[in-house]
Amino acid sequence: MEKWVALVMLLVSWKIREGFVVNAEVTYDGRSLIIDGHRNILFSGSIHYPRSTPQMWPDLIAKAKQGGLDVIQTYVFWNLHEPQPGEYDFSDRYDLVRFIKEIQAQGLYVCLRIGPFIESEWTYGGFPFWLHDVPGIVYRTDNEPFKFYMQNFTTKIVNMMKEEGLYASQGGPIILSQIENEYQNIQKAFGPAASRYVKWAASMAVGLNTSVPWIMCKQTDAPDPVINTCNGMRCGETFTGPNSPNKPALWTENWTSFYQVYGGLPYIRSAEDIAFHVTLFIARNGSYVNYYMYHGGTNFGRTASAYVITGYYDQAPLDEYGLFRQPKWGHLKQLHAVIKSCSTTLLQGAQRNFSLGQLQEGYVFEEENGECVAFLINNDIKNKVTVQFRNISYELLPKSISILPDCQNVTFNTANVNTTSNRRIISPKQNFSSVDDWKQFQDVIPNFDDTSLRSNSLLEQMNTTKDKSDYLWYTLRLEHNLSCSEPTLSVQSAAHVAHAFMNNIYIGGEHGNHDVKTFSLELPVTVNEGTNNLSILSVMVGLPDSGAFLERRFTGLISVELQCSEDESLNLTNSTWGYQVGLLGEQLQVYKEQNNSDIRWSQLGNFREQTLVWYKTTFDAPEGDEPVALDLSSMGKGEAWVNGQSIGRYWVLFHDSKGQPSQSLYHVPRSFLKDSGNVLVLVEEGGGNPLGVSLNTVSVTDLQDKFSKLPFPSSV
Repeated sequence: MEKWVALVMLLVSWKIREGFVVNAEVTYDGRSLIIDGHRNILFSGSIHYPRSTPQMWPDLIAKAKQGGLDVIQTYVFWNLHEPQPGEYDFSDRYDLVRFIKEIQAQGLYVCLRIGPFIESEWTYGGFPFWLHDVPGIVYRTDNEPFKFYMQNFTTKIVNMMKEEGLYASQGGPIILSQIENEYQNIQKAFGPAASRYVKWAASMAVGLNTSVPWIMCKQTDAPDPVINTCNGMRCGETFTGPNSPNKPALWTENWTSFYQVYGGLPYIRSAEDIAFHVTLFIARNGSYVNYYMYHGGTNFGRTASAYVITGYYDQAPLDEYGLFRQPKWGHLKQLHAVIKSCSTTLLQGAQRNFSLGQLQEGYVFEEENGECVAFLINNDIKNKVTVQFRNISYELLPKSISILPDCQNVTFNTANVNTTSNRRIISPKQNFSSVDDWKQFQDVIPNFDDTSLRSNSLLEQMNTTKDKSDYLWYTLRLEHNLSCSEPTLSVQSAAHVAHAFMNNIYIGGEHGNHDVKTFSLELPVTVNEGTNNLSILSVMVGLPDSGAFLERRFTGLISVELQCSEDESLNLTNSTWGYQVGLLGEQLQVYKEQNNSDIRWSQLGNFREQTLVWYKTTFDAPEGDEPVALDLSSMGKGEAWVNGQSIGRYWVLFHDSKGQPSQSLYHVPRSFLKDSGNVLVLVEEGGGNPLGVSLNTVSVTDLQDKFSKLPFPSSV
């Protein structure tokens, strides 16, 4: 009996395990990927594991599968996993293996984009900042120090996947891996070394023997056997195609929206537009489409790149909270079902393209047995038209594609949306409007004598903070020797925000924006006779995430002057400056649940006149399982923590062109919460009113139901 049981178990191990064939071979040709001998048209969605929580992963993946996806695509985040050389972290939200196994358990495939440069509106493009201090390093070129660490991390990830049996060749879900990321955007900057680097990166990756294909996105010179892929919103129109007739057309980033920056408006991309371009790509022989993002999630902590808001791709088919964004999710689900219903003919049939009018065309895929699929395309953005196809008249809506899975009956038109739109509902559960709800801790403005780091020049900010804080204090002790008592303080900065203090008194601040590299601060200042203390707080709202020579990027203060007139000024740039990295509250970790004895919390003061204040309150978790969000629309700029975990930066005072904050609701994952006694801590740079903060739950409702549920909570 034991022998029979062992034999049965062995046979089972050869069968499909959780939807995957053990030792499945993944290959490709000029038409598609081939998995275990079968061609596939694959729909994929980007979900980034650290932008959500392990408790959210099963539901997100299930909704992706329900929406007709076959693959989950994710980057690997080097700076999270190797915060110091040789020290690795794969815990909690960083548990890549757990995330991939959850995808496998639900029967989906994985495209693993190792990079390890990822951009992704992620701070420093995903690089750990310690790379900056490696002697002689130049990122992303034929540079031995960089290649050493890049290969080391890539090998670490590949070996981890192998050890867990996660490649398709081992019966796992990973069918594709990516090396590098949109390198062609910066390739010219490195001259001939760039081509050598591309060849090295491809060879290094292939040499790791994953037994699944490797891809390079937006890299037309991707060396064989690496597949070059397309990123963008209209790859059916813009993709020049694979660089070999033996490679398939793959679309690795179909942007469902776009990232949003402070001061910017959300980019709303319609379900109709996404569906049109997906269908066009399929009609033109595409066989893999990935939605970037399918769920964007949250840039927790300080992970967002320069000026990028905390919520990420909230307009994706699954919004920041993991709720359906309709009609986008439902319309694409219907499209996926129609394409899959005729995928055999699309993959095996002969393709033919023909004109149907000045702005109209058609594509037909036909098998020898007569099976036939047609795409009828109207590129006129204003007018619907009637076309003739096989002696039948078809009316095409403006800018649309009709799909005829049998070359006769229209089962889907990209502009005809049948899914009901929905609306987000914000339901207040608790406000913090009482002065007694709050306590505060006043941060300290350091003077020159308080500092130990000194320099006779203005130090570059990132190299000084090592990305341990957004904040760097520049302090100076100066003697008044100008003829005027109220000169103008003139500051040029390549950081993002500057706050100026003279003799511990706040005199004002200024900020830049995503589209400019520098900004100016011009303030009248009262200077006392004798010694004065100038303290300037320079703030980075995320590190840059892209561009050539990232390791050379300069941030922080560029110049500082006191000006009485055009003819009389005092240049302070090359004076002896003292520096302090971070705020005192950060050093004391006042956001932790268990504060140390050096912290003295006091009653709420006059918040309208305060700068650099920490606020603390407590709350109970709302009942139920709906997502939770803090409304911080009354605050100014800072960061928020719940039970010691940062839910991200906020910058409510930076308004968009319509006079509204780019983000006022901030996601608090349920897994961050206890039933009662949750601790909320805010650090406010200035201008915020904590009495206006509220705790809310988030839900969605169909628009057709909106009048049946009055009285109606607020909605967005």
